Amino acid sequence: MSKHTIIIAEAGVNHNGDLGMAREMVLKAREAGADYVKFQTAVPELVISAYAPKAEYQKHTTGEAQSQLEMCKAIHLPLCDYAGLKALCEDVGIGFMSTPFDLVSIDLLADLGQDYFKVPSGEITNLPYLRKIAAAGRPVILSCGMATLEETEDAVKILTGSHPLYPSQSPLTRDDITVLHCNTQYPTPYADVNLKAMLELRERLGVRVGYSDHTCGIEISLAAAAMGAEVVEKHFTLSRSLPGPDHKASIEPHELRLLVSSIRNIDAALGDDHKHVTDSERPNITVARKSIVAARPIRKGETLCEENITVKRPGNGISPMRWDEIIGTPASRDFDTDQLIEP
Repeated sequence: MSKHTIIIAEAGVNHNGDLGMAREMVLKAREAGADYVKFQTAVPELVISAYAPKAEYQKHTTGEAQSQLEMCKAIHLPLCDYAGLKALCEDVGIGFMSTPFDLVSIDLLADLGQDYFKVPSGEITNLPYLRKIAAAGRPVILSCGMATLEETEDAVKILTGSHPLYPSQSPLTRDDITVLHCNTQYPTPYADVNLKAMLELRERLGVRVGYSDHTCGIEISLAAAAMGAEVVEKHFTLSRSLPGPDHKASIEPHELRLLVSSIRNIDAALGDDHKHVTDSERPNITVARKSIVAARPIRKGETLCEENITVKRPGNGISPMRWDEIIGTPASRDFDTDQLIEP
């Protein structure tokens, strides 16, 4: 059975607080063939204090006139809009997902229902938040940007109710957790991607793994899929020229289509872990392999030797692997040059 990488088209807040734009992003993600379109749900006042500074990339993309709180209030949708977005996703045939950034948003999304809860990198050390996600009982996709392996392990233990110091009520097991390797710099420098860490997460934590991509372009997402990522998440935007903090590090709809089609090709190409002859190449065996043939005219009864036989295409005669067996035997009949030797 072919691998199927779950592709999340991360709309995030790239709708800039415009519901019409958010709806258009649902349609573009569906047209591109993504499995899910994902938003970010928050009550900004519950997430960000009035004193919280902007990240450097946010200052670069949106200036310093607004605070982080003011910026986020301007680009987040009200909670009442998410039910309609989920209904639209159901109508057009794409999975709905949104990342909650506060406890109220967790309740909202739990009531709406979604296949996964997505935990963002910034909440990986938020114990009350993790406990509430765990109690919701939905499979979890956990980004671990900025986190050490130990912090990520702590979060996984809390989500599965197995942490000795931080108890939580959870029906989840590690089979329900997918950890996404991630770097939270927008865009991520290629030298800081450290994609092989995804493999360490799988080995050390015993969970499914994937990649949340904040690099420019799509090649790192493709590399992650080829390395076995079960989930690939990528920010997209209707246009990188739009104002806002995340547009510059996002891909546009035509690039999202290319990302999806390329990952689907990679999924098909990865195969089944076994070396075997495929149906498509089987007819080429006769064409490309070789057989033992007469190097010159040979008379019946003549001893076959390295001077009168050789190896040439096609491969529908005696295999050259039987060379030692054939050397020293008498010719069964007369052979012209290049004729297949018969036993």
